[in-house]
Amino acid sequence: MAKIYDFTVKDRKENDVSLKNYEGKVLLIVNTATGCGFTPHYKPLEEMYKDLKDKGFEILDFPSNQFANQAPGSDDEIHEFCSLKYGTDFPQFKKIDVNGETADPLFAYLATEKPFTGFGKGLKNAALKKFSDMNNKAFGDKAYIKWNFTKFLINRSGNIVSRFEPTEDMDNVRKAVEELLG
Repeated sequence: MAKIYDFTVKDRKENDVSLKNYEGKVLLIVNTATGCGFTPHYKPLEEMYKDLKDKGFEILDFPSNQFANQAPGSDDEIHEFCSLKYGTDFPQFKKIDVNGETADPLFAYLATEKPFTGFGKGLKNAALKKFSDMNNKAFGDKAYIKWNFTKFLINRSGNIVSRFEPTEDMDNVRKAVEELLG
């Protein structure tokens, strides 16, 4: 059975990066987009990163354009947007697919281990579910990720602890990260 540290991903310059490099750290692995209603999540993500990186915390950012074409730029354009608009300093990797036959193996693994359980309650969440269901119809049983800014929390031993949908309050995400950091 695969473990998180068995995966190798590509950085935005196409270099291989082994997730073993992050062994012993608390990780938040996120699929992102620059033109999404959840793009402002970059701000609390960067604040959390700045506050907690010295305690052994890393955010791994994987842009994806599979949700309503909301990350259409090149890897460099996406990085420039995030750096200039949100001051992001956490590692940003190559743009990937997170669903379908071409899904990055890391995201297929994460989503299989921690499947989608819903966006939560409320009108906004119901509307997102309807929109995501339409978008993900083409991926069938390989619609692993339902929308941009899905976050997976990994403990220091490499175990997937939580999955946070983009509708989750970022304060709750931060609390979960802080609990793992001790």
